[in-house]
Amino acid sequence: MRFQALLKRQRDVLSTLKGVVTLIRDPEKTDSVYDIEDGLRNIPATRLAVDYAKTKPGITQLFEERYLAPSPDIAALLQMSPDSLGYAYAQYITNAGFDPNFYRKSAVTDDISYFLMRMRQTHDIWHIVTNFGVDEKGELGLKAFELAQVRRPLAAMLVAGGVLETLLKKPEAMDDLLEQISLGYRLGNQTQPLLAQKWEENWERPLADWRSHLGLPFANNNHSHDGRQSGSV
Repeated sequence: MRFQALLKRQRDVLSTLKGVVTLIRDPEKTDSVYDIEDGLRNIPATRLAVDYAKTKPGITQLFEERYLAPSPDIAALLQMSPDSLGYAYAQYITNAGFDPNFYRKSAVTDDISYFLMRMRQTHDIWHIVTNFGVDEKGELGLKAFELAQVRRPLAAMLVAGGVLETLLKKPEAMDDLLEQISLGYRLGNQTQPLLAQKWEENWERPLADWRSHLGLPFANNNHSHDGRQSGSV
């Protein structure tokens, strides 16, 4: 048993390292981000993230239900009111020419696997509701938001990696990046838990109403959702 546990840890480490190296070489490689997160699945920080998330109102119930929504009907969502979350989501996906089911799937067998799947399934919704953009700064701002909300280890890894990459390659951009990360973390601490929401059962609800309900400003720095990068999770 001890030998098997050692082999599993080694596989996790290799998966993480493979993802990190691939992401450095080509930030557009979505699978590399999933490799990193899958490698982090069994570390203590992931279990602590789940435990922390479940202290927030409404999240424990979703874990007990193992709530995952069916694939969205983009055509139907585009028929909703233009001020609705559903319309905003469908327009976002359509304009990007993107597949809403792009994220890596895995069987939900425990709290950790559920946590990862639900975070992946709702990633684009979090972008829309928080209004963080999909450029590098926007993605890292959202990751800082996630870190404040649910302590997601992948978020910590990507924020740290983004700061290091900026330090080495674009030091002149450090002030803007740190401002965005600070904004994301601050908003994450101030906002109601996004993971607790059943967005897909309330697509028709106005986006502005969602933001008001959650305690989010209607915009942060007017970020655009154009130019989405496929490496977002």
